[in-house]
Amino acid sequence: MTTVPADSPRLVAAEPGAPLIRLERLTMRYGTVTALDELTLELQPGIIGLVGANGAGKTTLLKILVGLLEPTAGRATAIGFDVRAQGTELRQYVGYMPEHDVLPPDLSATELVAHLARISGLPAAAARERTAEVLRHVGLYEERYRQIGGYSTGMKQRVKLAQALVHDPRLLLLDEPTNGLDPAGRDEMLELVRRTGTEFGMAVVVASHLLGEIERVCDFLVAIDAGRLLSAAPLGTYTERTGVLAVEVDAGRDALAGALAARGLSTRVDGREVLVAIEDEASRVAPYDLVRDTVAELDLPLVRIEQRRRALAELFRDTATQPGAASSPVTSVPGAAPPPTSAGPGR
Repeated sequence: MTTVPADSPRLVAAEPGAPLIRLERLTMRYGTVTALDELTLELQPGIIGLVGANGAGKTTLLKILVGLLEPTAGRATAIGFDVRAQGTELRQYVGYMPEHDVLPPDLSATELVAHLARISGLPAAAARERTAEVLRHVGLYEERYRQIGGYSTGMKQRVKLAQALVHDPRLLLLDEPTNGLDPAGRDEMLELVRRTGTEFGMAVVVASHLLGEIERVCDFLVAIDAGRLLSAAPLGTYTERTGVLAVEVDAGRDALAGALAARGLSTRVDGREVLVAIEDEASRVAPYDLVRDTVAELDLPLVRIEQRRRALAELFRDTATQPGAASSPVTSVPGAAPPPTSAGPGR
């Protein structure tokens, strides 16, 4: 057990029901550069997406949460442990997959993962057993005795995931897990992340600059930009239905838009779609009926009718176009209730 000086921050017991992550005015500076700017946030267990452009502060935050960096100011706890005072204890329960390739090329996957399992405190026999299990889980069982130096980029990413999982952590931190992968490799890695969070019931934080990846695997989103919090809310908040009905027809779009406008609906043509405004919940039946009847009367080849959803990219696009957005630490999702900053997936 690490000896903590008397003037160190108060030790925090890892209590059941405590927030998965709590940040209190967390700040990190590198000289004159501020990587994190007074982040305040509470998160509950689940599969959490940490999204932001390159340089937004994602990697810095993950390294602080695993106890590898000491913040300049503020306080952070992960699974009930104070990251400043209890970093050694914390790392027994946290798995960390770094963004960059830090694997020794002259070791096999089995040798490396088993060695790191021993460092995490597992006895030799248990380390070997767990190593075999996690390498099978990530799809490297048949290649486990090959030297890592001969692995493809995708295989190396799987080794990094395996070493983060081998000691059965309570919290898994993944920094750009699809970095360098082709589309097929990305799909496979994202499926592994999803299965790890849902089937194993493990809390996962996935850092990525790719919004599409976050949408596919996460149920909660934390968006940061230039070290500041943009928003934190369940993913559905960002992808909720809008007040627009999209009608796709193979031909006659202008005629359809004109006919619907003549019947009192606000419409416009957008590519292959005719977009119809829906005023409120009570009026949604009428537009559907009017569109159906109008399409039938014009004898048009209807492809689909669906209510549009917001795109996650709108969060960053609309924030960037708002006056003074760069100086505002929290930005609400357009058209939605202000997202909470003290919530989580609740799983």
